[in-house]
Amino acid sequence: MPVLSVVIPFLNESGSAARLADFLRRLEAEIGSRFGLSLETVLVDDGSHDDSIDAYRRHLTGNWKIAELSRNFGKEIALFAGLEQTSGDYVMMIDADLQHPYGVCMQLIEELVGNPALDVVYTVRDDRRQESLKKDLGSRLFYWLINFQQRYRVPENAGDFRIMRRRVRDALLTVRDKRRFNKGLYAWTGFRQKGIPYTPDERIGSASRWSRLALIGLSVEGITSFSVIPLRIFSIMGAMTGVFGLLYGLKILLEVLFHGIDVPGYPSLMVAVAVFGGFNLALLGLIGEYLWVGVSEAKNRPLYILRDIHTPDREETRQ
Repeated sequence: MPVLSVVIPFLNESGSAARLADFLRRLEAEIGSRFGLSLETVLVDDGSHDDSIDAYRRHLTGNWKIAELSRNFGKEIALFAGLEQTSGDYVMMIDADLQHPYGVCMQLIEELVGNPALDVVYTVRDDRRQESLKKDLGSRLFYWLINFQQRYRVPENAGDFRIMRRRVRDALLTVRDKRRFNKGLYAWTGFRQKGIPYTPDERIGSASRWSRLALIGLSVEGITSFSVIPLRIFSIMGAMTGVFGLLYGLKILLEVLFHGIDVPGYPSLMVAVAVFGGFNLALLGLIGEYLWVGVSEAKNRPLYILRDIHTPDREETRQ
């Protein structure tokens, strides 16, 4: 019987445990009757400080396991850890806060199972138009940077909510980047992919942990991992500034030689120092970001450390 593995990372989500367990029981019953699939549930505890694990152990039924990480490694790494624990023919990734609608989950499964030509079906949030103009422009600039002159395209507003065949899961596990940006990795691996729009449901349990600062950090991670355009932009700006400086110096020299005009003094000097100093500091900071990515990869530390694996068999032993 083909198996659908569902990977669910969580952090302090004890409040949604009962609802998620009901969600999974409903999913297991329907995929069995409609598609002839059995369900494997893989949850990943990304360093929770509450009783989330105990809550899930009390409510989960069927074939499940909880991979407990030794600390918080971030959602990108937690998803990778979950993928390594799966054994299914298909793998779907959802969030523990139940923002991913049940109907869309069924649509993802139906699209992939019903079309052997597809390898991945991903979702695209279609509620981004409600965001501010500033955030929308920032998002468009970000995707332009990472997609410019690439041989693959990272879809805008596509996330981790997706389903894939096992061969795609195996391909993703061969990519051992320490500084991971999953949206870029999904696109980089290729395969035949299809996107479907969706609107997330209201969040259950804890509030979102994605602050504006965290989103900026993730964006920097994506740019430094998948684009060299910022370095090239600064290189072009530096070359243009140098040419303009040379022309301005030549202008001053000609004015002194032929017209006897005094050379501008302190104000022009300070402007030049400020402009060039600002460019240099910005470029050094950008180079530092790229160097930090290289240093992180060169250390070759493990992506994560497991503290424990919880399974139904161990629960029976405890009892």
